[in-house]
Amino acid sequence: MLTFIPTPIGNPQDITIRALREFEKATLFLCEDTRETKRLLHILEERFEFNYPKVEFLSFHEHNGEERLNQIAKRLKSEQVVYVSDAGMPIISDPGQILVEYCQEQKIAYDVLPGGTAVTTAYSASGFKEGNFLFYAFLPQKGSQRSSVLIELMNKPENVVLYEAPHRIEKLITEIVEIDENREVFFSKELTKKFQNYYRGSAKTILEKFTNKEINPKGEWVVVIKAKKEEAKALYVDDILAFDLQPKVKAKLLAKLTTKSVKEWYNELIK
Repeated sequence: MLTFIPTPIGNPQDITIRALREFEKATLFLCEDTRETKRLLHILEERFEFNYPKVEFLSFHEHNGEERLNQIAKRLKSEQVVYVSDAGMPIISDPGQILVEYCQEQKIAYDVLPGGTAVTTAYSASGFKEGNFLFYAFLPQKGSQRSSVLIELMNKPENVVLYEAPHRIEKLITEIVEIDENREVFFSKELTKKFQNYYRGSAKTILEKFTNKEINPKGEWVVVIKAKKEEAKALYVDDILAFDLQPKVKAKLLAKLTTKSVKEWYNELIK
């Protein structure tokens, strides 16, 4: 049995009781980074009623995933195995997807525990009213591909959620300004941690805050870019007159744009 367990995105107190119990039952830990997982478990042992498991910890990430699967295939069927990413929900922007596919192909029982993720936490904090959004995770790091992807995302009809590293966050807001300086954005850093902060405003305003050192770029960032506003297109009398419509329909439309009544427009159209 393989269980995917979400871990706190920052504050250790966000761990669930169910996650703690699964940790204690596990006979094998698969970790995106074994050091990060062990650090978390030691914190949990110190602060909560949790017994640190004396079991094997193996790294499982995008570079060794396929090789590691060959080593642990039998254990996935016979043991209580857990997979833990560095922070947040496994599989979301995470190499755990390889494991899910493998379990489905090999008919191995697996479960995913519910838990926090930076995506929904940041979007909830943004205050943007739209319930739908597009999550893209990390942009390409450099080159024309990065620019083209960002332009494409900023022209989507949905709000977009991105992750960004501290050493590229100022580059990102600069790129957004170059595309649309008036676009509304929401920047959140260090979610659930001591130095958590939210910043909302036009891209130009946020860039000025970075330039003026009002915002410290250090920390992990989640960025929400509001969807491009659809420009309202005016409809004029001449446009309606040019439409191939029945006089009654035209008269009703024209009456809404002018002070003439439907009857007056109808009589004029049939002359």
